[in-house]
Amino acid sequence: MTQARAVHGIDDSPRGRLLSAAAQLFRDKGYERTTVRDIAAVVGIQSGSIFHHFKTKEEILFAVMEEVIHFNTERLRAAIAAENRPVERLRALVRAELTAIVGDTSEAMTVLVTEWRCLNTDKQREALALRDIYEQLWLDVLADLHKEGRFRADPFIMRRLITGMTGWTHNWFDQSRRLSVEGLADLIVDRVVGEGESEEGAA
Repeated sequence: MTQARAVHGIDDSPRGRLLSAAAQLFRDKGYERTTVRDIAAVVGIQSGSIFHHFKTKEEILFAVMEEVIHFNTERLRAAIAAENRPVERLRALVRAELTAIVGDTSEAMTVLVTEWRCLNTDKQREALALRDIYEQLWLDVLADLHKEGRFRADPFIMRRLITGMTGWTHNWFDQSRRLSVEGLADLIVDRVVGEGESEEGAA
């Protein structure tokens, strides 16, 4: 029997183990093709036991998304709090997002991107509201950089460009090869604020 690995941001309680299993299955098989029985088999319980924690499979999907957004929002807040300069805050945000996408929450983050339309309209609205809090942290830092004259584009557009650079890295990135997460973050920041521009030059 396959065992689910713990997913960062999801605790090791019975509920947490269900969510970890669901995140892996939703990523590998897709939400529609994953059954409650599949999730129960990975956890090693009877399928009926899942309904002690969740009423529907859709509730499980939303819980996976809710947990990973909360976890990574707090990760961003911590990253920002550790830096004073806007450019270094941006670098910390990029590193944190890359870590979320290709590292410890990669399965749940993939599910968030690929399966959120499987939620009903009300749950989509809730997920997007949580996502807006996450995105506002980015927009605040980018707005500070824009005021400093580090780029001319609208901060909202710049965030969309950064999302394009980070969002699909799980499809190709392998830090065991030529590039680390930190190295990739540096490349992305260089594209945003000016390649090769030093911290002293930003003063």
